[in-house]
Amino acid sequence: MAKRDVMALWLAARDPRVPWLAKLVAGAVAAYALSPIDLIPDFLPVIGYLDDLVIVPLGIMLAVSLIPAELISEFRAEAARRASGPSSKGGLAFVAAIWLAAAIGLAWLFWPLVSR
Repeated sequence: MAKRDVMALWLAARDPRVPWLAKLVAGAVAAYALSPIDLIPDFLPVIGYLDDLVIVPLGIMLAVSLIPAELISEFRAEAARRASGPSSKGGLAFVAAIWLAAAIGLAWLFWPLVSR
C-alpha cells in the first residue's frame, strides 16, 4: 500500500493539475522514500527504522491531504496499474550479467594477491 502511494505521489509531482505546494511535498516524500539515503541510518538499532515507520507515512499522509481527492484516486489507480504491469526479464539478465562481470573482474584482479 505504501509502495503504491509513493508511486502515486511521484505521478502527482509530475502532473500539471496538482497545486504547486502539493507537487513540492509529493516530490519530496517520493524522493525520500525511494532514496537509498536515510535521515537516520538503518544500521542504528531501533531508531534506524524510525524514518521508515514514522517520517515516510506522515509525509504520505500530508501529501495526500494536499492533493484533490479525485486526482489522488486517479494517481493511485495508475500506480496500481503500473505495479501490475510486465516486468523486464531482459533487464534482469542485463543487471545479473553486469554483477557477474564485476565479480569475475574483481576475482581476476585480486587472484594474484590471494594465491600467494
